[in-house]
Amino acid sequence: MKAEQEGDLLEEDSPQENGVQTNQYSAISPPSSPVAQDEPFSTYFEDKVSIPDNVSQVFSFRKLWAFTGPGFLMSIAYLDPGNIESDLQSGAKAGFKLLWILLGATIIGLLLQRLAARLGVVTGMHLAEVCNRQYPTVPRVILWLMVELAIIGSDMQEVIGCAIALNLLSMGSIPLWGGVLITITDTFVFLFLDKYGLRKLEAFFGFLITVMALSFGYEYVLVKPNQGELLKGMFVPYCADCGPVQLEQAVGIVGAVIMPHNIYLHSALVKSRDIDRKNKNEVKEANKYYFIESTVALFISFLINVFVVAVFAQAFFNRTNIEMNSQCNATGSPHTSLFPLNNNTLEVDIYKGGVVLGCFFGPAALYIWAIGILAAGQSSTMTGTYSGQFVMEGFLNLRWSRFARVLLTRSIAITPTLLVAIFQDVEHLTGMNDFLNVLQSMQLPFALIPILTFTSLTSIMNDFANGMVWKISGGIVILVVCAINMYFVVVYVTALNSVLFYVFAALLSVAYLCFVGYLVWHCLVALGVSCLDFGSRMQLSRHTDIYLLTDMDSDTLVES
Repeated sequence: MKAEQEGDLLEEDSPQENGVQTNQYSAISPPSSPVAQDEPFSTYFEDKVSIPDNVSQVFSFRKLWAFTGPGFLMSIAYLDPGNIESDLQSGAKAGFKLLWILLGATIIGLLLQRLAARLGVVTGMHLAEVCNRQYPTVPRVILWLMVELAIIGSDMQEVIGCAIALNLLSMGSIPLWGGVLITITDTFVFLFLDKYGLRKLEAFFGFLITVMALSFGYEYVLVKPNQGELLKGMFVPYCADCGPVQLEQAVGIVGAVIMPHNIYLHSALVKSRDIDRKNKNEVKEANKYYFIESTVALFISFLINVFVVAVFAQAFFNRTNIEMNSQCNATGSPHTSLFPLNNNTLEVDIYKGGVVLGCFFGPAALYIWAIGILAAGQSSTMTGTYSGQFVMEGFLNLRWSRFARVLLTRSIAITPTLLVAIFQDVEHLTGMNDFLNVLQSMQLPFALIPILTFTSLTSIMNDFANGMVWKISGGIVILVVCAINMYFVVVYVTALNSVLFYVFAALLSVAYLCFVGYLVWHCLVALGVSCLDFGSRMQLSRHTDIYLLTDMDSDTLVES
């Protein structure tokens, strides 16, 4: 069995019975790890949630409730401190004009999350596990490293977001590094809540999302945004009088919303429900309810993002530093020095955002803002830790204890964050946030291309493989998203104005594009471009079923 997990596909065709493509693992349910389990293996799926089986309606709220959970955990990535900062900068720089970009990015995100959920439901494996079986060793290791970089970048934003919130709540008494240490500690505590039941853990995440909705909703009601301008900005795809600043912000919104590690996370979370994958109807039903749940969850996350954009669009669009300085000075704020005495347009981050809210709307607005940021940072840090565990377990087949796995994944992400917190001032983190957004943007192809590749193969997805419409539209969406994010990277690099950075970026780009090209090649083969299928080591179009632990009945498989 070990030889089958090395990633090199066998040369002979998979066996057939009665003209039906079969799988040598057709009677085996997929384990949480491909290695035979010699001892209990503690993971998020230790206790699966049962689904009511005595409901015959086309739609059942009882069943929807049973499936509710994974989509809301996934949606937290759309509400992390990086997204909140992108929202407030969008409002301060472009007013309501970019809300339609936020809406479009959220819809695209929903479609991509649908692919991730379907992969997990149909195959019983998450994306990292499928990558482990389908890609040869070297590409697999490179892919793992790229996804880990994305998780580290996201984690740094989330942990520092918590630390900033704690700094604001303590009126500066808790330094940035102290907030990072507190966040690390309580993350370990909260992560073991699932030992008391998976539903309790999901309820805790629901509580944190509710805190965010109430906190940012309070700011929204307090500021009273212009509803007409808000609706116009949301549904009229146009940006009047916009320049390079607004264009870069629009690109930044897409990069902040669509996060690579979230694709891996969602494909794993859906495995937490007790679904009989031998029953095609149950698989189909699970796909339906997961899509409904994801739609509701992302709709709520979209509303919360809109609250933040609208608050800063209404109150701080086109404001200058001198206006902020004057207002903060008049209210006796200790943060007046944050705003120099000049007429430059106000630039805000999540720290300055809380300060300006406090200067204009009183201390309550500042503290409620900080509570919302703390909930966003804490929840996204926890889901980020789960992403790290799933990715590492899937790519590396780790057989460590639960505590060791959490400790390793936390250490990889937290170490650089703690170094930044020690040597960087809380008031000057915007540059680092831009760098982290660029880092995550570069990693997007390493989630989007594999998910489209594997969900398009009938040898993996059987009757649930992407149809021609999904293949074409999915390919176009991924191409557009990757192109937008690459533009963001180019703009960031060119703004550095350093020949040394240009040379380094050029060399890095060659290696980066070669690997992306490799993934695209296999993706095109999976999409049906057979002329490119010349000696592919993966033989995606013919042999992938040998490596999949699919346990659906033979009558649900597609004829070869």
